[in-house]
Amino acid sequence: MTSSSLKGHAMRQLEQILVSVDDACALLGGIGRTNLYARLARGELESRKLGKRRLILVASIEKLIANCED
Repeated sequence: MTSSSLKGHAMRQLEQILVSVDDACALLGGIGRTNLYARLARGELESRKLGKRRLILVASIEKLIANCED
Protein backbone atom coordinates (compact mmCIF):
# COMPACT_ATOMS: atom_id res chain seq x y z
CA MET A 1 0.00 0.00 0.00
CA THR A 2 1.15 3.51 -0.70
CA SER A 3 1.30 6.10 2.05
CA SER A 4 -1.77 7.91 0.68
CA SER A 5 -3.82 4.69 0.62
CA LEU A 6 -2.69 3.93 4.18
CA LYS A 7 -3.84 7.40 5.23
CA GLY A 8 -7.22 6.84 3.55
CA HIS A 9 -7.58 3.47 5.27
CA ALA A 10 -6.74 5.00 8.66
CA MET A 11 -9.30 7.76 8.12
CA ARG A 12 -12.02 5.23 7.26
CA GLN A 13 -11.26 3.36 10.50
CA LEU A 14 -11.38 6.62 12.47
CA GLU A 15 -14.73 7.52 10.93
CA GLN A 16 -16.12 4.28 12.29
CA ILE A 17 -15.01 5.23 15.79
CA LEU A 18 -15.85 8.95 15.87
CA VAL A 19 -18.63 10.99 14.27
CA SER A 20 -19.34 14.71 14.08
CA VAL A 21 -21.87 16.35 16.38
CA ASP A 22 -24.34 16.69 13.49
CA ASP A 23 -23.94 13.02 12.53
CA ALA A 24 -24.37 11.97 16.17
CA CYS A 25 -27.60 13.98 16.35
CA ALA A 26 -28.85 12.19 13.24
CA LEU A 27 -27.87 8.77 14.61
CA LEU A 28 -29.86 9.56 17.76
CA GLY A 29 -33.08 10.07 15.85
CA GLY A 30 -32.61 13.71 14.95
CA ILE A 31 -32.12 15.16 18.43
CA GLY A 32 -30.94 18.76 18.57
CA ARG A 33 -27.41 19.91 19.25
CA THR A 34 -28.47 21.38 22.61
CA ASN A 35 -29.84 17.99 23.69
CA LEU A 36 -26.64 16.28 22.53
CA TYR A 37 -24.41 18.73 24.43
CA ALA A 38 -26.59 18.27 27.54
CA ARG A 39 -26.05 14.51 27.29
CA LEU A 40 -22.30 15.12 26.99
CA ALA A 41 -22.40 17.31 30.11
CA ARG A 42 -24.28 14.59 32.04
CA GLY A 43 -21.74 11.98 30.94
CA GLU A 44 -24.25 10.01 28.86
CA LEU A 45 -22.08 10.43 25.75
CA GLU A 46 -18.32 10.62 25.32
CA SER A 47 -16.44 12.90 22.97
CA ARG A 48 -12.93 13.81 21.96
CA LYS A 49 -11.59 17.10 20.71
CA LEU A 50 -9.37 17.02 17.62
CA GLY A 51 -8.18 20.51 16.89
CA LYS A 52 -11.32 22.63 17.02
CA ARG A 53 -13.64 19.73 16.18
CA ARG A 54 -15.69 17.93 18.81
CA LEU A 55 -16.22 14.29 17.79
CA ILE A 56 -18.56 11.81 19.46
CA LEU A 57 -17.53 8.23 20.16
CA VAL A 58 -19.80 5.85 18.25
CA ALA A 59 -19.47 3.31 21.09
CA SER A 60 -21.04 5.81 23.51
CA ILE A 61 -23.93 6.36 21.07
CA GLU A 62 -24.49 2.60 20.88
CA LYS A 63 -24.36 2.34 24.68
CA LEU A 64 -26.88 5.16 25.10
CA ILE A 65 -29.27 3.53 22.62
CA ALA A 66 -28.89 0.14 24.35
CA ASN A 67 -29.72 1.69 27.71
CA CYS A 68 -32.84 3.51 26.49
CA GLU A 69 -36.08 2.48 28.11
CA ASP A 70 -38.81 1.10 25.88
